[in-house]
Amino acid sequence: MERRREELEKGGEEDEELVNGASIEKIFEGKEVVPPWQKQLTFRAFVVSFVLCVLFTFIVMKLNLTTGVIPSLNVAAGLIGFFSVKTWTALLDKSGLLRQPFTRQENTVIQTCVVAASGIAFSGGFGSYLFAMSEVTADRAGAANDAENIKNPAFGWIVGFLFVVSFLGLFSVVPLRKIMIIDFKLSYPSGTATAFLINSFHTPQGAKLAKKQVSSLGKFFSFSFLWAFFQWFFTAGDDCGFSSFPTFGLKAYENKFYFDFSATYVGVGMICPYLVNISLLVGAVLSWGIIWPLIDAKKGHWYDANTSRSSLHGLQGYKVFLAISLMLGDGLYNFLKVMGKTLHSLYGKLGNKHSGVMLPTDGHATLEESCLSYDDQQRTAAFLKDQTPAWVAVAGYVTIALISTITLPHIFNPLKWYHVICMYIIAPILGFCNAYGCGLTDWSLASNYGKLAIFIIGAWAGVSHGGVLAGLAACGVMMNIVSTASDLMQDFKTGYLTLASPRSMFVSQVIGTAFGCIISPSVFWLFYKAFNDLGQKSSEYPAPYAAVYRNMAVLAVDGLSSLPKHCLTLCYICFFGAMIINGIRDVVEKRWAKFIPLPMAMAIPFYIGGYFAIDMCLGSLILFIWQKMNRAHAEAFAPAIASGLICGDGIWTLPSSILALAHAKPPICMKFLSRAATAKVDSFLNH
Repeated sequence: MERRREELEKGGEEDEELVNGASIEKIFEGKEVVPPWQKQLTFRAFVVSFVLCVLFTFIVMKLNLTTGVIPSLNVAAGLIGFFSVKTWTALLDKSGLLRQPFTRQENTVIQTCVVAASGIAFSGGFGSYLFAMSEVTADRAGAANDAENIKNPAFGWIVGFLFVVSFLGLFSVVPLRKIMIIDFKLSYPSGTATAFLINSFHTPQGAKLAKKQVSSLGKFFSFSFLWAFFQWFFTAGDDCGFSSFPTFGLKAYENKFYFDFSATYVGVGMICPYLVNISLLVGAVLSWGIIWPLIDAKKGHWYDANTSRSSLHGLQGYKVFLAISLMLGDGLYNFLKVMGKTLHSLYGKLGNKHSGVMLPTDGHATLEESCLSYDDQQRTAAFLKDQTPAWVAVAGYVTIALISTITLPHIFNPLKWYHVICMYIIAPILGFCNAYGCGLTDWSLASNYGKLAIFIIGAWAGVSHGGVLAGLAACGVMMNIVSTASDLMQDFKTGYLTLASPRSMFVSQVIGTAFGCIISPSVFWLFYKAFNDLGQKSSEYPAPYAAVYRNMAVLAVDGLSSLPKHCLTLCYICFFGAMIINGIRDVVEKRWAKFIPLPMAMAIPFYIGGYFAIDMCLGSLILFIWQKMNRAHAEAFAPAIASGLICGDGIWTLPSSILALAHAKPPICMKFLSRAATAKVDSFLNH
């Protein structure tokens, strides 16, 4: 489940109302001189971008290592970026030192850079395929834990790996930007909504609203940070503190049903659509409330009663592979659906050739372009002004691919040069498909392409030749390429709608990606060194998706024979059940589809538990009541307040990591015991 950015679309609707349906470019006409692409790339923009990259990388890393549920943080990035540079320029203006005003094009550059850098924290696999290579995850999975299938994290090779794979996706789609944005007129909903947000900030009404939103964000940021700091004092031991509060009783706590007082996930719940949060709760009830207790009752019949709780041949195997089956079923359905839409749309677009309408690929306007609105004429002229030659993109792709083909087998010995070449031959096609599908549906299938690479390369290499490690490395290569391809095209759409130069967008994306290749490993390394139990199931940072990805790789090389009794049958039910549920959602009317849960969201608590789903549902409940009381106020300020809750709690991970590295221990353990256990403790202490 990746980047479902519906809150941005709401923001876009508000911004359109803000300008009362008038031509956006008419509003800026006479008030704004669009700077050349070099002047859109200002020093202050990249200083602010770097600071925001660090902030949002901490947040995404924490979410990666806890549940893997990552909401869109574009609203927060847009607000903080606008406010930071606006404050900077206001101070310079008062001192008479301001030489260049703050423009929406510069704002777009900041947004692009921050999204590119924080995107590396996701596509870098720190909570999924990359950490799945580690010995910790291998021991937790209990399979294929030999030296050939393990590679422990080290700062050097992680940085090198990211630098040789993260830029390929950018060069693979640059030559197609005009076809995607102007000729095919793909909507890219998140990119469009971000552009409306930025355009509104730079109108008088929007600037006033943004100032109030930033004030709200700051207040809840402070509250969230201080609340996380307060909680730290009560976490002196395992299962201590507010995060282990048995809200619904000790039995419910054992089955992962409790409220853990996380400001982060309350905020995430306010951003994510209601259906996602309800689907998470349904999945938690279905798995931990019904399925796992029933399978646990079969202990000794379906699996050995003495099997370790972490073994894939016991209850843990059912938890992992049923969750994987739901994800794969949902992923395959959406992959086929998006590919079908992509091919159908491409067929329709290219079919225009037979009706006498040619695709304008040579820079000359067609009859259709001559009938564009005033806004589109201005945007098309600006978008076509600064072209990056196709040979630069091709040369860049080939050069980086060559370096990568030589380098990757030295980083991952089981991954051979011919594996890498095969991936790089098909990667531009898959990158195009992902970018095109994202333009149609706003749904990036990067993780699904990565899982596909796990099964193909893992099975090709074989378990005796490090197939698990090869599959996970291939997943990383493919995910980085297709993810950055769709992100860049989203940014081109944002730039098109704000008159930002595509060349400045590309440079900003490259710089943001370079920032991410340094910042993300640094932040991960801080987590890795500060928290010795990172990746353990009982840890504050269990990295659940790392175990899921490793088990996918094990399944790819070992085959289905490794599954416990009746697990394969249940996996078939989950796999086809996910496809059927998605099919029903697409067939019924929209008013009924919103009551049918999402299988991908349901699968997440199968393995993790339902505690975070309760936090997120509380966030949804707060938003629901707020909207009933004052819908306009809620839609204007809820994203800012939610972002404040997420950012405050997220940035607390920096001081908490420093405290852990300094061996500073909390003074108090707040723990909850049953009456019988309390009596035993009292008896022991009295003697």
